[in-house]
Amino acid sequence: MRVITIVTSARGLSLGLWVMIGLMLASMGVLFKARHHSSDASDAVVFWLFSPEHRQLYVPLLENAADMGRPLDMQLMSIAAIERRMMSGFFGGLPTADLIEVERAVIGRAFTGPLESVGFLDLTDRLHAEGLLDEINPPSFGPVTSRGRIFGLPHDVHPVLLAYRSDIVEAAGIDLSTVETWDDYFTAVAPLMADANNDGEPDRWALSFWPTQLDNIEVLMLQGGGELFDADERPVLNAPRNAELLAEIVSWCVGPDRVAVDIEDFSATGHQQRIDGYAIGYLCPDWMCAIWKLQIPQLAGKVKVIPLPAFEPGGRRTSVRGGTMLGIPKDGSDIELAWKYAKLLYTSPEVARQMYELTDIISPVRSLWDDPVYHQPDPFFSNQPKGALYIEQAPSVPVRTSSPYNRQAVFLLRDAAVELADYAKRTQTGEPESLRSEAARLLDRAQASITRVMERNAFSSVRTEDGGPQ
Repeated sequence: MRVITIVTSARGLSLGLWVMIGLMLASMGVLFKARHHSSDASDAVVFWLFSPEHRQLYVPLLENAADMGRPLDMQLMSIAAIERRMMSGFFGGLPTADLIEVERAVIGRAFTGPLESVGFLDLTDRLHAEGLLDEINPPSFGPVTSRGRIFGLPHDVHPVLLAYRSDIVEAAGIDLSTVETWDDYFTAVAPLMADANNDGEPDRWALSFWPTQLDNIEVLMLQGGGELFDADERPVLNAPRNAELLAEIVSWCVGPDRVAVDIEDFSATGHQQRIDGYAIGYLCPDWMCAIWKLQIPQLAGKVKVIPLPAFEPGGRRTSVRGGTMLGIPKDGSDIELAWKYAKLLYTSPEVARQMYELTDIISPVRSLWDDPVYHQPDPFFSNQPKGALYIEQAPSVPVRTSSPYNRQAVFLLRDAAVELADYAKRTQTGEPESLRSEAARLLDRAQASITRVMERNAFSSVRTEDGGPQ
């Protein structure tokens, strides 16, 4: 009778409400299955991770870790699934794993709200007591640090160097070893931008970059000293330096002095353009090297890497793109054992060595940088000691914010870059100096937009002097 009553009463519910009820029941089923699986795995320490490559690296190490007491149950899932489950656990009181490997674009979501509501364990004091604050490359802590407290172990550094078609450059008798600034670089490779087929544009371009490239815009802005949030996590999109940099990089893509071209990072078309030498230089984080080896083997022995040209003499010669952390949820079943596993996986010389061999990613653990694996000639990169070249720039990677609004800010920055490029074409204005005022106006609008978004969060750091929202 009770079931009949419920069904009869529910006939008047809207379709939207039925959908919400269905999603709720499905979510409960998934969470019950996850918890049931966890309890069935011999009381294992549950580890959520998104990378099959990482899992491949961890398996051999764990086979020799019998003395840990409880085994590690590695559960591979998508980045989106980890984000949903992590946020449901932290802000909805639902069960999570004992260890979670989180991609950089997702990390900031855990820092929404007051410090005491962060679902990850505060590792600051442990890192200090065990000497890991000094052992790990300091800038790598940026994305895992919120309000001065550290909530995860960094997996990587991800310096960015300039990869270039050394076969084409050297055949033309061009020496890039003396290049210091972007102006130097564009001047040096200018002879390669000839129009031999008379189609009205260069047969090759100096650089693969375009205002629509979300990640590469952030790479260049960070390299040049731009920032989207200050040390207190307040938005500063309209800082004067940001306008200068935006005008500079957009000027590369417009007008008669254009030097850049749009080549996609991961598509077959983009790879063919790289093979054809359609662009000479590419912004290349360490992990991109492994992708090229796997997907563009035709470039073996035809490319080299050098530090990024600086925006001005004496400026930073690298940037950073991507990243991953390992965090310990505060409601885990065994905090101390999870901490032991975290250190085993993220500070192990064996994992670091195999990680570089498999993925070309350098470890953030500075004591491991002398490992011979990083100093071996790499045949793909014309026998350069590629790992050592990335390590040389690792201490100089820019410190990044952990703001949960960073991704939205980067989208706004990208939109401003696209609009600035359209403005330059419409007004036939290509010089950086003539674009700065419009860049400043567009960034003022972006600043207002991100501020409105942040004001909706009662715990946002966007405040006036009297403590209320701006």
